[in-house]
Amino acid sequence: MAQATGLPLVEGDDHHSAANRDKMSRGIPLTDTDRDGWLAALCEQLRTHPDGVVLTCSALKKAYRDRLRQAAPGLRFVFMAINRDEAQARVMARANTHFFSTALVDSQFETLEVPMGESGVLRVDALAPLTDLQTQITPWLLNKEPA
Repeated sequence: MAQATGLPLVEGDDHHSAANRDKMSRGIPLTDTDRDGWLAALCEQLRTHPDGVVLTCSALKKAYRDRLRQAAPGLRFVFMAINRDEAQARVMARANTHFFSTALVDSQFETLEVPMGESGVLRVDALAPLTDLQTQITPWLLNKEPA
């Protein structure tokens, strides 16, 4: 999406603290308190890119999304809908290169507050081919069409 829109890419996982990375690598779910500094860092990233940015993160709760919206009024979210089994398979596939433990997939789904019905949210099928996702998402982002 960053390439298609010409916007910078910010990977949310790069902004977790060492303590959070350690917890997640050991399969310990993060708490709201754990996520506080991470969300502050993401908000700062949004503020430092006033012309737009593609930010990848798992803003699982409405409160997290609202905090990000406060940092960047008009912020929009693409909700990558995926089932638990496919999410588990994807996390397993990157187990040797990423700190996120496969043991955390269930807690992510338990924490998730699906954003449908919130303003500025587009739901897409995470299993769709990348070219299809780009074709669906890019016009929505660039034209700022309502979700």
